[in-house]
Amino acid sequence: MVKDCRSLARFDLKDIEPLPAGLARIEVRFLIDANGILNVTARDMRTGKAQSVEVKPSYGLTDEQVEAMIRDSIERAAEDFTERQLREARLEADRLMAALEKARDNPAWHELSAEEKIAIDCALNELLMVYHSADHLLVRAHIDKLNQATLHLAETMMNTAVAAALKGTKI
Repeated sequence: MVKDCRSLARFDLKDIEPLPAGLARIEVRFLIDANGILNVTARDMRTGKAQSVEVKPSYGLTDEQVEAMIRDSIERAAEDFTERQLREARLEADRLMAALEKARDNPAWHELSAEEKIAIDCALNELLMVYHSADHLLVRAHIDKLNQATLHLAETMMNTAVAAALKGTKI
């Protein structure tokens, strides 16, 4: 986990457009040369813009410190993996809830029946209730439930978008 990492250097990514969580795609490469100098390159996958920084070791670690860090990482691997799954589930839930909020302004939302809107709202409320739980499987189950509840809305939105794109076009 990031909280357990040791900071070697900091650098700001300039000229990279800020995006909502989960949408940015940054490729980061780490290269350590024979002299122990770390080269870090970050590249925005959408625009291709890249930046690099060279990190020279200002202080070293003893062999004992390195061994302790490796042992600690092995001992906490399962815990870290579970935490990652939980954070990824919450990130997916955030994206889904943001998309749903945006969809409420779409004309397709008004085409849904009252029962469909109630089912979506219930599924959303249930997801919100389990969002902060420590069980990633529970969060994912409620994400799936909300996905199912919004399936007809998504289909209607797609049909509306396709119809608008094809309007006036002869096939």
